[in-house]
Amino acid sequence: MSGNVVHLHKNPAPLADAANVTTLTVVPEQPSAPIVPLWVRSGRAIRTAVTHEHTKATARAVARHSLYVVGGARIVARRTWDGRTAARYERMLRAAEAAGNFEVAAEWEERGQRYRQARHQRRMDLLRSPMVAAKGVLVGTGMGIGGLVALGVVLAVANKDITDTITPIMAVIEFIRLMVTIVQVVWGPAITLGPLLALLALWALGSKQQAAPQWALPANVRSDGGEPITPSIVVKALRDLGVPALRRAIAEMGDSGAAMLSPITIAGCGVEVDVTLPSGVSTIEVQNKRRKLAENLSRHEHEVFITIPQAARTVRLWIADSGALDEPIGPSPLVTDETMTADYTKGKAPWGQDLRGDAAALSLYQRHLLITGLSNQGKTVALRSLALWVALDRSVQFLMGDLKGVGDWAMFDGLATTLIQGPTDEHVIQVTEMVEGAVEEMNRRLQAPPGTVFPALIVLVDEAQVAFMCPVKDEDKRPYGGSKSNSRYFMAVRKIHNQGRAVNVLMWQGTQDPTDQNLPKLVREGAHTRASLALGTESQARMALGDKAVDGGAAPNLLRPGLDQGTLVVASSGIAIPKGQSSITVRTHYIDDDAAEAITDRAKALRDGVTTLHAIERDEDRDPLTDIATAVGDAPRVLTADVLKRLSALNEDAYGGWTNSDLKRVLDDAGPDIAYKSDGRMVVGRDRLHRALANRHDDEGSASASAFQ
Repeated sequence: MSGNVVHLHKNPAPLADAANVTTLTVVPEQPSAPIVPLWVRSGRAIRTAVTHEHTKATARAVARHSLYVVGGARIVARRTWDGRTAARYERMLRAAEAAGNFEVAAEWEERGQRYRQARHQRRMDLLRSPMVAAKGVLVGTGMGIGGLVALGVVLAVANKDITDTITPIMAVIEFIRLMVTIVQVVWGPAITLGPLLALLALWALGSKQQAAPQWALPANVRSDGGEPITPSIVVKALRDLGVPALRRAIAEMGDSGAAMLSPITIAGCGVEVDVTLPSGVSTIEVQNKRRKLAENLSRHEHEVFITIPQAARTVRLWIADSGALDEPIGPSPLVTDETMTADYTKGKAPWGQDLRGDAAALSLYQRHLLITGLSNQGKTVALRSLALWVALDRSVQFLMGDLKGVGDWAMFDGLATTLIQGPTDEHVIQVTEMVEGAVEEMNRRLQAPPGTVFPALIVLVDEAQVAFMCPVKDEDKRPYGGSKSNSRYFMAVRKIHNQGRAVNVLMWQGTQDPTDQNLPKLVREGAHTRASLALGTESQARMALGDKAVDGGAAPNLLRPGLDQGTLVVASSGIAIPKGQSSITVRTHYIDDDAAEAITDRAKALRDGVTTLHAIERDEDRDPLTDIATAVGDAPRVLTADVLKRLSALNEDAYGGWTNSDLKRVLDDAGPDIAYKSDGRMVVGRDRLHRALANRHDDEGSASASAFQ
């Protein structure tokens, strides 16, 4: 019965029984809590005590104050060494050579030479000093004793006491004895306190200079990095990069690697330096160590950019000031300058700033455009800012398809000839037919007489990956999406890429998260300007920008999603790229919806009025006079040439082949003087056109009533 408890007690018997019955009850023993051995509890207590924050703070304090003494001794030793040797001059000479200041280097070399000559002279004087000192002692002693004796004789004559002759000599002897007594008294405490005072002085010097490791310093004085970039810091960072050949080469260089560096120049919110690598070290080895190099320079990875300039075996380092890239850039000139206009042919769009802090402007003239990146990184805003600028050129026309459909492009209603917004398959069909209509316009322009100048027609599709991934097929079993030879959207884009530039028909696309399926190779390589926001992998970076740009140092995959919103890596001949580089990083201006609305209002004011279509009209009976009224819109009068263009955009099949005579015929049939001359040019009057439409409706109503009667 081990482990059980026995209870004896009496239960009252039934009334028929005369006696009570004693019963035996066995109750199982309740399990008790496990007993923890003493050594386990002691270990836990010790671990808690050791890992407690107070313990850590105390350990850091002890280490800090101890290391202050060591650091102070190191500083004193360094100062002593600099004071007794030419090390200071050598150090300044190497820094001047590394910075390319050879005149300053020559000056420091001359100073060092003068210092060595003076030191040599002091040492030669020191070798001759014992003989000179001995002679001085002998002469001084003789003259001193003679002087004391003469003074004693004078005293003896004055006092008429012969013993005063030795009084001065005895006074000197007594003074010497007093000095010895004082030294004997002070020597013991001095021997004891001297080292303590020396340690205190070293501690004070180390504390003032914070001569302790970062981990030991108090939290309020720890450095967050961002020390100024100097040649020695760059060389040390390269030496500790973990490339054995580079480390050995730096150790073998007489100047400790300073000759590898070009002059360090200020470049915007950072500095720039070219590093010529020694033989046996490839540029890719340094590029692959970007994070470690940044940490060696006391920077974050995104604050160091490595590119390949034109010079062989050279890497170009751009190192940002600590935290500078996290600061926003200023507003766009499109917002601050309400008088700004655009020139599609010769102008450049103010897109943002490069890493140097210089304005980054992009030429859009006859260049197809592709912008890609991960979702919610600022792709639409970056693409829209270019469209906003070029919209300030009143000759530019737009065909727009927004396959997201949340209103990012709604402000172009009344500015774009066609604006389709929505994410469904039906919207993809509409956008595809819009792009195919642009192909027909391109073909018409290509067949025009040589020398004909056409206004820019920008075909813009945002979220183009939706079109490429659309599974719908038309009645002829041709897919709208995909990248096959019968894929309608793909083939329309390819045709514009092939020949549209020559007649100013341009394809602009914005996509996200590129793959071979949602951004086919032929389409992405057909763009003249390729820009990428933050991406996930290097393979995506190669899709977005091409192999040449990535091999040259472009790395949108190293941008920080969510933190580097609006930062683009751009590969284009339309933007100023430093010589030898294949891409440039641009921090774009952010233009919000309200500011974009204000800019489009200014663009609309430059035009006579644009009627925006929100769907592509398919085969149906057309009323030419009504369509002409639609094309004229709200403007009081519109040039007949512009009316023909708008009719063609309204329905290419119906009006693509119209001439001035066709337009004149319809207007003359509707009524007199609808088309007339204004300032020597033929225009269509809105009010006269509306009166003709009203009269026609009245005539039709009267004719119907007569027929009914």
